[in-house]
Amino acid sequence: MSTQRFLQTKFWTEFKARHSWKPYYFSLDENKNFCPVENECDNALCVLVRSFSIKIKKISIAYIPMAPEKNDLQTEEYALLCNKISCSIKNYLPENTICIRYDFPIDFEEISEMNNFCKEFILIAKNNKLNIKKSLTSIQPPDTTVLNLTKTEEELLAGMKNKWRYNIKLASKKNVIIEKYNNQDSNFAERFEDFYKLFEITSKRDGVSFHDKNYYLDLFAQSKNKIQNCELPEINLYLAKHEDDYLAGIITLFCKREAVYLYGASGNIKRNLMASYLLQWTAIKDAKEYGCPNYDFYGIPPVNDEKHPMHGLYLFKTGFGGKIIHRCGSFDFILLKNDYTLYSILEKIRAFYFKKLKKIFR
Repeated sequence: MSTQRFLQTKFWTEFKARHSWKPYYFSLDENKNFCPVENECDNALCVLVRSFSIKIKKISIAYIPMAPEKNDLQTEEYALLCNKISCSIKNYLPENTICIRYDFPIDFEEISEMNNFCKEFILIAKNNKLNIKKSLTSIQPPDTTVLNLTKTEEELLAGMKNKWRYNIKLASKKNVIIEKYNNQDSNFAERFEDFYKLFEITSKRDGVSFHDKNYYLDLFAQSKNKIQNCELPEINLYLAKHEDDYLAGIITLFCKREAVYLYGASGNIKRNLMASYLLQWTAIKDAKEYGCPNYDFYGIPPVNDEKHPMHGLYLFKTGFGGKIIHRCGSFDFILLKNDYTLYSILEKIRAFYFKKLKKIFR
């Protein structure tokens, strides 16, 4: 079984390469330095680079998602490893690269543990004069809930909140039907249009942004294309239907390391039928049958706060009985200080617009 999380797989980096990112691949040489390798190399460190312009100036951002693994390293050893990676690869990146951004693949069960790690990491960086800073924004959701699929279906149901089991049964009893598609199905294009309509409804209702339609279509297409020496994941579209109405839909990724609930959408009608509960339960059972050891719901608010605008999402995802985990968000190894400072300000303004203002004025 691959030890890579899906964001580090060759499949995902080659998919992102079709959408404004350029992948670079690095591996340890005999001197334990990270050197560029061909993308055919198994378990290579995948680095994504995106270039764009701020007014008349072109800059690039390097991004290392969910790597390197910490394993049994102490925090200082891990900080020095990340610094070594940054120093090893920076000369192979575009010269206008302002920073190397990391999302560390470290799961904490308590927020306090995560905060202590971040404080210790920054202190170690300062003491060792490592040019690193906690990013003002995070690319991947820092908080999530992960369901252990090594349990039996009976155990999984028993681990849910009572209302969740009831809602799954209710949806089934009310004749909600769950349909599953991939892009090899003859009617996939038509069903995807039904799903994207739900996306648009969700966007208007909740003030969230989605990718262009072709982004999702290409994700399905790439999951069926042959990539040399790459174990392709299974990308599926699930739709919940009642009579002639499509009520909700999700896109999932299944691979041997994990199952991930990537994207979801729901309509505004017949919400009393609880279709989303049966939708998730169906995907969970399929992921278990596929052989995934866990199911990552991929993104929740950090705590059970009724005032949080996404509190409903927190309640929904955590009710399935998974373990709540916290990740520390993004860290930046700064390469060009002045350009990085300007970019950070603009990035913070952009995040404020999408996370706050757009939802207020939706």
